[in-house]
Amino acid sequence: MYPPNKIKTANPQNPSLKALKDAIPPTCFQPSTTTSLAYLARDITYATIFFYSTTFIDQLPTPTTRLLAWTAYGFLQGCIFVGLWILAHECGHGAFSPHPWLNDTLGWTLHSTLLVPYFSWKITHARHHRYTNHMGKDTAFVPYTEAEHKARFLATIELLDDTPVMNLTTLAGHQIFGWPTYLLASVTAGKQSYPRAAGRMSHFDPLSGLFTPSQRIYVWISDVGLAAMGWVLVYLGRRIGLERVMLLYFMPYVWVNHWIVAITYLHHTHLSVPHYGPSTWTYEKGALSAIDRTSGFFGRHFFHEIIDFHVIHHLFPKITFYRAEEATRAVRPLLGLEYHERKDESFMSALLTTWRTCRFVSGGSDGAFHWGGGKMG
Repeated sequence: MYPPNKIKTANPQNPSLKALKDAIPPTCFQPSTTTSLAYLARDITYATIFFYSTTFIDQLPTPTTRLLAWTAYGFLQGCIFVGLWILAHECGHGAFSPHPWLNDTLGWTLHSTLLVPYFSWKITHARHHRYTNHMGKDTAFVPYTEAEHKARFLATIELLDDTPVMNLTTLAGHQIFGWPTYLLASVTAGKQSYPRAAGRMSHFDPLSGLFTPSQRIYVWISDVGLAAMGWVLVYLGRRIGLERVMLLYFMPYVWVNHWIVAITYLHHTHLSVPHYGPSTWTYEKGALSAIDRTSGFFGRHFFHEIIDFHVIHHLFPKITFYRAEEATRAVRPLLGLEYHERKDESFMSALLTTWRTCRFVSGGSDGAFHWGGGKMG
């Protein structure tokens, strides 16, 4: 059980964005193209080394050792792919480089390689930042209300709903299919997040209601990138075999899906962190409802510290990731107890506990929506 009131909710006395920005060294808002490219080169080098290391797996003496080696490869290469995904994320925010053309070129290339529609994602992700933790307009992990939760089929089977087997089964589905279904149908988005959608919610559809007419060309460009990567995978399948492509690419790709969903979910979900309705939400309240967690040295190194310093990212998305710690240290004295962090538990333990405890939200007398409905023990 989480300690009560470990994380305080936002209040009207929060410092202004200007006060926070003035406390941050100006260099934090000035990305270095050279430094960012060095991180990109590092991650590509890691990925290349892991690709070539698989040539030794076939020489292992037993099926068991080969299975273990491929499993280790899939996990580790998946972490490298996540790092590349996050660098593309930096490009989408304009935090990779001061040059927009370079940001979009690299972001499109990296995300296309990972089967992500870069511009389509960039457009909807900006809305997530604009309306973080808004019950109607946020686009990521908007929770069910108590009435919506009770209306769901699974919630009617209460004896199963709280069992470890059911929790693990639904969590596995969430981790494996959460990212693809978000891209295909914008699941977890608020009901007012896309007023033009009218049932068409796919990131791959240029005519989707997610996008304005002027944005449709960027959806087409995103789809071209995916088609090109699809052709590469088909070509490789014919040259080296489908099984080899599954092991080399799709096994790490499944890990990418897991990490992207887990990271985003835990950045915005905790028993003590509220969501807000239209009458009480503000940009500052939403941004300060993000949560800094930790994944240790491994996560900080391979995931470019996105888990550890996410609050500052929501306050000022253009701060480059390698300046996020410096910027966080600068604003923490101003935020005090309004700074949300959970660095006293492992990341995976937090995922299991949060999934079990955060079931639905209910409106409170303070105008915010608070979590309830899960086991607390």
